Amino acid sequence: MDHNEMRRRFTKNINAIIEIKRDDNKSFLSVDEYNKRIDEVKEAKALLSTPGSEKGMKHYRRVRKYDVITIGGKDRLIKPVAQTAESKVLYYVTNGELFDIIHNAHLAIGHGGRNRMIAEINKLYCNITKKTIMVYLRLCTQCQKKSSTPKKGLVPRPIPHSNLNSRAQVDLIDMQSQSYNDYRFIMVYQDHLTKFVLLKPLRTKRAEEVAFNLLEIYTTFGAPLILHSDNGREFVNSVLVDLHAMWPEVKIVHGKPRHSQSQGSVERANRDIEEMLGAWMDENQTTDWPSGMKFIQFKKNRALHSGKWVLCNTTKFRKI
Repeated sequence: MDHNEMRRRFTKNINAIIEIKRDDNKSFLSVDEYNKRIDEVKEAKALLSTPGSEKGMKHYRRVRKYDVITIGGKDRLIKPVAQTAESKVLYYVTNGELFDIIHNAHLAIGHGGRNRMIAEINKLYCNITKKTIMVYLRLCTQCQKKSSTPKKGLVPRPIPHSNLNSRAQVDLIDMQSQSYNDYRFIMVYQDHLTKFVLLKPLRTKRAEEVAFNLLEIYTTFGAPLILHSDNGREFVNSVLVDLHAMWPEVKIVHGKPRHSQSQGSVERANRDIEEMLGAWMDENQTTDWPSGMKFIQFKKNRALHSGKWVLCNTTKFRKI
């Protein structure tokens, strides 16, 4: 769909939602309403800071809900910083700004889905609703091409870890049907604890080439205590043995990474990478997918991952 046509349909759908909203809705703000609230907040702050002035409950409500910040000579309506987590500045936006903000966030995370979009947008904005995001996602052509994977109704059981780089997995994505400049595979290296991925284009899946790229990763981030490979013993020939001889503490594990009921972390990552890469090639009108590896790696690592685990103050892991 053409960008302008997508904007037109988005605006039409949002206007339809606004028409059935109550008059006191706080999520959708026209330019006039936005400027009016800025003036009201300024007035309320001035009255509350002036001794002897007449103050009403509406003035207290306004300063509890809104604040004003000046950026580049322009006033912006924000949520009071004291009420936000980690003292972040969260902006209110007008209806006319919605499309560009959502569109740029969507591209930044590599056409991520609803949850990733919400997490990305909530970093900076406070009045963009889930319903508004879904209006955009239903119009995104690339997102409609994604294959939906049926849920199996099983709760994943991640392998427990206590340290970064304690366990990693290396896997290959077959790109032979879209080979470019003799590049036919993508090597995916993922740390199990953080879900951080590193992507390398490969011309072959011979162990020598895999070992060369692993050496670059090891000399940058260090070697994991356990390296898992689900690609059979093709990875474990004399070259990999020589490579890991430099790090004798590294153990190589073969076969499936976990019980069949909890399979899927690396497989889901591979599927995300393929979808992001396909969208990147369509947007840039190119078949040069090796050149997109760094962009996809960046987008993948900055996106929200529902399986990430963090170490709490209680020294236990909790899901975020």
